[in-house]
Amino acid sequence: MLHRNLEKDISDALQRQAAVAILGPRQVGKTTLALHLGERWDATYLDLENPEDRLRLEHPRLFFEQTQQQLVILDEVHRVPELFATLRGVIDSGRREDLGTGRFLMLGSASIDLLKQAGETLAGRVAYFELTPLLLSEVQTAGYSASDLWLSGGFPGSLLVESERESIAWRRDFIRSYLEREVQLFGGRLPVETLRRLWTMLAHHQGGLLNASDLARSLGVSAQSVNRYIDLLVDLLLIRRLIPFHTNIGKRLIKSPKLYIRDSGLLHVLLGIESMLDLTGHPIIGMSWEGFVIEQLVAALGLAGQVYFYRSAAGAEIDLLIELAGQERWAFEIKRKATSPQKGFYLACDDVSATRRIVVHGGDDCFPLREHVEAMSLAAAIDSIVNGAAQVA
Repeated sequence: MLHRNLEKDISDALQRQAAVAILGPRQVGKTTLALHLGERWDATYLDLENPEDRLRLEHPRLFFEQTQQQLVILDEVHRVPELFATLRGVIDSGRREDLGTGRFLMLGSASIDLLKQAGETLAGRVAYFELTPLLLSEVQTAGYSASDLWLSGGFPGSLLVESERESIAWRRDFIRSYLEREVQLFGGRLPVETLRRLWTMLAHHQGGLLNASDLARSLGVSAQSVNRYIDLLVDLLLIRRLIPFHTNIGKRLIKSPKLYIRDSGLLHVLLGIESMLDLTGHPIIGMSWEGFVIEQLVAALGLAGQVYFYRSAAGAEIDLLIELAGQERWAFEIKRKATSPQKGFYLACDDVSATRRIVVHGGDDCFPLREHVEAMSLAAAIDSIVNGAAQVA
């Protein structure tokens, strides 16, 4: 098993709180990580997709009383939304009985917002962690390069296989499963083929501004339906909706969000890209790299700040703007090669009063590119964000 960066944070949280939730797409490694953590505790594992395990929770309060000295791992917890109210009561009563830590480790395939819609809120009772697909900092020690991760994406079933053919087959099956099962489970009503077309259109427009009306016309559905399904794909942690940065600077600013398919491997298979040769010859290469880098940098930031893009109507633009605890603004230009940014980047940095200006490129070197502008490898940019986040924590 590859070491996951979140492992220590989750373990520490279990020693402070009664309940911890690990959220992430299916097959991202939540169960593997939870079972690994469970080896350190006296853990009981329940898969709530398994009818036999669900039967054990026919009388959940009684079951939790019998296992109150154990860590109970509840996999696919969103499958039983009625359980949330019981968990709330058990956690509250446990606090009064000095059973206030390490009771429940919940695993879910949707965002916090979607879990809150599924059942009784557990606000203030649960520490939430998002487990992303594998990150560069997690796979480099196992011999995988940034290019390997970029091409195949970070899902273990795609990256950690013997051949490109196996990787491609896994990703195709993953997409089919989500279209046919997961989206429908969370209230999807579009025909599977229409949803596949939407997902493919989003792939072709990777990093583009959301225009629901244009997508709706192409699909023959309403703009409201498009927005609803994009919301769902965001909640299922498959699409990133990057919002624009607005500040009182007296300029006409772009107000629509940008959309990215979060895992580069899924993006590539949706576009028929099967090899690095295919990718280097495809017009999506620049936006594919941009989306890949954004996911790595956002994961490094964690909860230490907010992320945006910036674009004015006049063309001033920042690919990724990180606001660290409201104290600093780091502007990132994302390029395959370490070339100087266009004039619009410098104008945008002045607009937002950027305290640091970084060009993230596909090479290994770090050097000053121009006055007040740093060129960094992806690995170095990740380290800089981790260090910056630690300083404001």
